[in-house]
Amino acid sequence: MTIRNKRIEGAKRMAVRQRNYRRVRDRALTRLAQAYPETYKELLELEKVSDETTGAKWVDIDGNSSLVVVARSGRSTENIVIETDGDFYEDEGDDE
Repeated sequence: MTIRNKRIEGAKRMAVRQRNYRRVRDRALTRLAQAYPETYKELLELEKVSDETTGAKWVDIDGNSSLVVVARSGRSTENIVIETDGDFYEDEGDDE
């Protein structure tokens, strides 16, 4: 098995683990929201306001917007803006 094939297999395993984790997490969130609907709605609104005030947003599908990453530590908040130009390509690296 080549290095490239090993990397592909590792990426596949990671994707399956992530998918399973997200599925379980989403089910747990649904159950919590049903058990505590008022608390869920309050927290959801707080997170929306937080995203709006910090400028956090999703990158557009076409990659023409900026990705804002917010790092919070205690009382300080740091925003890191990652500019995207839509020119994404697969780097072949050292594979031969």
